[in-house]
Amino acid sequence: MKTSLKLGVTALAFSIFFGSNVNANIINKSTILPPSISNSLNIKNIVLVHGAFVDGSGWKPVYNILVKKGYHVTVVQQPLTTFEGDVAAVKRIIAQQNGPCILVAHSYGGAIITIAGNDPKVAGLVYIAAHAPDSGESEAGNGKLYPSAYKSLQKGADGFDYIEPSKFYADFSADLPKEQAEFMANSQMPTADIVFHAIIANPAWKVKPSWYMVAKSDRIINPDLERMYAKRAHSHTVEIAGASHSVFESHPEDVAQLIIAAATQSTQKK
Repeated sequence: MKTSLKLGVTALAFSIFFGSNVNANIINKSTILPPSISNSLNIKNIVLVHGAFVDGSGWKPVYNILVKKGYHVTVVQQPLTTFEGDVAAVKRIIAQQNGPCILVAHSYGGAIITIAGNDPKVAGLVYIAAHAPDSGESEAGNGKLYPSAYKSLQKGADGFDYIEPSKFYADFSADLPKEQAEFMANSQMPTADIVFHAIIANPAWKVKPSWYMVAKSDRIINPDLERMYAKRAHSHTVEIAGASHSVFESHPEDVAQLIIAAATQSTQKK
């Protein structure tokens, strides 16, 4: 009877913490616990890393939520010109933190934090519909193993890629207001094609705890590839029904809750 009551209280706390709008399919045996239950470091530094074709301004809804809850949040503006330069940009921001931090990334940013996350200040990694390659892998190579649905990628003669603006809404941001997606399409950052082919070595998710959000309607990264990344890393995982690749903007509350879970559970073993 006591065991059943304890489990019931834990389940109730979980539902209150995450809300009813998240389809939270836990892929591994780890459980995301609310702060009152977890062995908490109460980390307050959060570093947000954007993906390809966008800049850090897309993190503003998540930023606002976290700042209101007392977190110190920094948004990286990496140049998307070389993989090494993007990793260096993230490490530069990590160095500015006054203590341990949680490193969060969307899309291509996941490959960046997979390397930058080895920094000793990084206590945990959060992947939001993001790549998490293993040693010897690249984002582009994994994409071929799990083909995505979009056909709008354009490769410029100068070596920089972009998403065809007229197809950006359907492929990248179908769950955002169309006007917002159109602005993103027309303000996107062309990204050097070479960054998608960077070969990963010593991925941080092998030694740091990780959290993963799968966007179930993602057309840019195959959701099955996202699930593979999450399962392989033994990530604490949630899936968001109907979410596009822009899940970091369309579901900021869910994203913020996952980040808070990482910030309050980084001492737990995977």
